Amino acid sequence: MTAAASSPTDPGATPTTARSLAPDLARGGMLLLIALANVHVFVYGHPLGPRGYPTGLDSADQAVALLQMTLVDGRAYPLFGLLFGYGIVQLAWRRSAVGLPAPAVTKLVRRRGAWMIVIGLAHGVLLWPGDIIGCYGLLAVLMAGMLVRGTDRALITTAIVGVVVVTLLNAGSGVPLPGEQNSFLPSMSIENPLAAMAVRSVEWLGIGLLFQSIGVFAAVALGAWAARRRLLDEPERHRPLLVRLAVAGISAAVVLGLPMALMAAELWTAPPIGLIVLAGALHTVGGYAGGIGYAAAFGLLAIRLAQRGGPGPVTHALQACGQRSLSCYLAQSVVFVALLPAWTLGLGNDAHLWQTALLAIGTWLVILLVADASERAGYRGPAEILLRRLTYGPRSTPQPARTS
Repeated sequence: MTAAASSPTDPGATPTTARSLAPDLARGGMLLLIALANVHVFVYGHPLGPRGYPTGLDSADQAVALLQMTLVDGRAYPLFGLLFGYGIVQLAWRRSAVGLPAPAVTKLVRRRGAWMIVIGLAHGVLLWPGDIIGCYGLLAVLMAGMLVRGTDRALITTAIVGVVVVTLLNAGSGVPLPGEQNSFLPSMSIENPLAAMAVRSVEWLGIGLLFQSIGVFAAVALGAWAARRRLLDEPERHRPLLVRLAVAGISAAVVLGLPMALMAAELWTAPPIGLIVLAGALHTVGGYAGGIGYAAAFGLLAIRLAQRGGPGPVTHALQACGQRSLSCYLAQSVVFVALLPAWTLGLGNDAHLWQTALLAIGTWLVILLVADASERAGYRGPAEILLRRLTYGPRSTPQPARTS
């Protein structure tokens, strides 16, 4: 037998029928949190308060600010990071199972990450400078060796260091912005499309790529650690732990996020600077706790669905959305950009928080229905197809079985 004949073949992308339920449910639900976390940043034309939230809120906006700051803001992206790190380990296991050596898997992860940077660059420059795709691509390139071959101690140490670093960086996130800036991202208030694109390029590099990479690398390492224990692949084996993580994590997110939430909702005005800094640090730690709690809650949901015989119509749609999370994430940006920035329709000019929250929820629901219809028709997400073909080659994308 020749060396070429005996060398293992990369199995390519995972068929949707072979994917674990809990991570896909979590990705589908995560996209609602991402939509709510992002949409208010598209708004401009008003003074800004803590973490880029508007000032001069009415009672409805205050309620939205309280809910988002305790349950969404700073909680969605750690969940995203956990799931990304988890997925990298799943990718590595699939290739190890067919005998692909660890260096080859590491190279594959880096190649996939490099293409994600390219996709993130296009997304950030053309649509949304807060893009997270390029950030995770960069982390895949930089952390591939540790995610594939690193020890558990290395992963945990990286997670601890990352949480400390991002907590220190975000401690001042509640301090009001200097001057009279009327948009968190200046590109949103620029009417000239080309000028806005030029500013978005700088914003993407600084915020979307570098700052967010620092903010979530701990979550990526923690997700890889969880994947090695198959916490979401085999949630029934870890049910007591998942219950504790869900209750403690989400409770901590609410409690630790409450001081900053009261500031953003203008229910606690003019606190001393020391308490603002402390609130920013607590909010960040609560965000990581919330991301862990949400992931555990989706693991528990997967157990419940398995006991009932599988997903129902609603959870099937959520699963389908999670299987197409990249396409669905990009679709959110298309909708928000078409409506809100000054260089398009400009509907974000001094929009209320409750209005943007309804837009985010409505957009997510429509995308959820489209994802469900795509799954039932046997179509994968276009962005997933593109990334898989760039990563594995043109014959790598399996089609899901059609459902009746």
